Amino acid sequence: MEQHRKDVQFQIECLTQELIQMLMEDYGYSIPQAMEVLYQSKTFAKLENEAAGLYYQGAVYIYDLLQEELKHTI
Repeated sequence: MEQHRKDVQFQIECLTQELIQMLMEDYGYSIPQAMEVLYQSKTFAKLENEAAGLYYQGAVYIYDLLQEELKHTI
């Protein structure tokens, strides 16, 4: 079970890096800005919730969800 949790955490960290990079490229954010936008989003809260299973999805799918969320908050 402990290994599973480590695997999930690793997957979330990899996806987080990809999402931050995408935010920087598409919105021109600095690293701290992109991190703040991502970490304060509802999408990231879902990503961190292992029960939601969002970490199984690809970065592009999650990024689409994040962009939809941002449309309504920016």
